[in-house]
Amino acid sequence: MSMRRGTVPGEVLSWVGLVAAILAIFFLLMLMVGAPVGEALQGFISGAFGGRRFAYLMTTLSRSALIIGMAVSVMLSFRAGLFNIGGEGQLVAGGLAAALAAVLLPGPPLFVLVASIGAAMLAGALWALLAGALQLYVGVPLLVGSLLLNYPARYIASYMVAHPFRDVQSGMLQSHLVPMEMWLPYFPGTRLDIGILIVGVAAIFAIIYSYTTVHGYHARMNGLSPDFARAVGLPVGKLTLQTLAMSGAIAGLVGAVAVFGIHHRYIDGMLVQPLYAWTGIIAVLLVNMVPWAVPLSGFFFAAVQTGATGMERAAGVPKELALVMQAVIILFVASRVSSTLFASSARKETDGA
Repeated sequence: MSMRRGTVPGEVLSWVGLVAAILAIFFLLMLMVGAPVGEALQGFISGAFGGRRFAYLMTTLSRSALIIGMAVSVMLSFRAGLFNIGGEGQLVAGGLAAALAAVLLPGPPLFVLVASIGAAMLAGALWALLAGALQLYVGVPLLVGSLLLNYPARYIASYMVAHPFRDVQSGMLQSHLVPMEMWLPYFPGTRLDIGILIVGVAAIFAIIYSYTTVHGYHARMNGLSPDFARAVGLPVGKLTLQTLAMSGAIAGLVGAVAVFGIHHRYIDGMLVQPLYAWTGIIAVLLVNMVPWAVPLSGFFFAAVQTGATGMERAAGVPKELALVMQAVIILFVASRVSSTLFASSARKETDGA
């Protein structure tokens, strides 16, 4: 019995096959640079999943939490046909808002923590809504507007931690430490904070929303055919703003998790240089925006990054090969997207003939 594309078993096989092909290319690259494949493979596995008391696995999980969070944010908007690639700006806005609220707000630590996380989600949502408003009311395409809004978010955050809210005594461009009582606690015996649970809840929410809610169904309908969505009377403008708000709020939440769980302050560039937002986009496109597969894809990319560091330690393989691998994945994703667009265009021409 054959498995059709779109069924869960078919999606699993497609994803596994794609990962296998990417890994084969990765090991071919190692052979080209003369790396000992056996040692490199052992170093990769140890660097991603091993270590004393599984310390490297904790690092992989910690990184995957931020990548998965950003992938979930992207997935919500992409499935609705909204090419919101401004996740980086929404992430930065959320992280900065969380750090400043934690330092400036008075009150009990738990109240301030919850309020700061709420401020982060609000900041991310508002930054995404700004891109949506530019499209709906000014005519700036969302793809362009959301991308361009990344830059003012980064520069505003840099200014804030370089001048009015800088921890001058540290000698670095960063805010003051948030009070220790507001740090997200670690799991016992590890250096992994509970931020991964917060992101996990957000991912479960996104999966349930995508598969079981009327709003999620309407968003998907808009993503498949905006013209049909308008024809059946869906409020496309309202749907656009609501979806972008959810997407931006999750990105802001990820920024708060990074502040309270990992860095305990906002550091200039801490959310930009690791490319969490852009890796999240690749992770979503790799699994064709299938909600349940997005967390798996995000974990895969985190393992690739931490495993590459392990390869460098164990076998002297440059960790930059991980970037080459991501570039290969982008090519795979681009070929898949272009094939889908070509097939869709061909169907439209056939229907119109």
